[in-house]
Amino acid sequence: MSSPPRPASVDFHLDLMCPYAYQTSLWIREVRARTGLEINWRFFSLEEINRAEGKKHPWEREWSYGWSLMRIGALLRRQGMDLLDQWYATAGRALHLDGEQPHIPEVAREILDRMGLDPGLVDAAIADPSTGEEVLAEHRRVTEAGGFGVPTLFFPDGQCLFGPVLIDPPVGERAEQLWDAVLAWTAFPHLYEIQRPKSRSDAEQIAAAFLPYLQARDWVSINRGSVVEFGGAR
Repeated sequence: MSSPPRPASVDFHLDLMCPYAYQTSLWIREVRARTGLEINWRFFSLEEINRAEGKKHPWEREWSYGWSLMRIGALLRRQGMDLLDQWYATAGRALHLDGEQPHIPEVAREILDRMGLDPGLVDAAIADPSTGEEVLAEHRRVTEAGGFGVPTLFFPDGQCLFGPVLIDPPVGERAEQLWDAVLAWTAFPHLYEIQRPKSRSDAEQIAAAFLPYLQARDWVSINRGSVVEFGGAR
């Protein structure tokens, strides 16, 4: 049986606050650099999927961490996917590698300024209710497909996969090997799950890899028995 052909594009659903999605985004960017893959960045809200009963929805708050950062991204995307691409790369690095706090409005403004963009885009995005509507529509696309977290990939043929979940994104030829492995999964539409158990050593490596994120966050993670911990992919 031959491997599935490589698609020209993929939709990558993210929450800027998710450390696992960020690691996977580094890998998919490497795949893009090597193969010319087109990445369409889309959204998903961990705040909403993990919302406790009786608590406000993220769109009901004046400012709501990942939700608000994605609303800024939605506004930037209207000018071009490349701006959202830069926003995710810059804000993601700030949080997940440098331990900054882009989920604080003042820091978000500083990051936009660092990118050479108008810091007023933060306030413009929050003042425009349609940015929240865009984030919610893309969030629901995942949940309606049975999805529950990020990273979630949608392929041109309509298939949806959660993952890959990793902390050491491969580069070079190995990045392409992983991409082909993911694509091989799509040849089996009723293959639902393969999961590697995590040892204590694995947990220690994950904690070390996510230390900047863990130090920068201002919330307690929710773990509903997902395949990952630390408030990441679910």
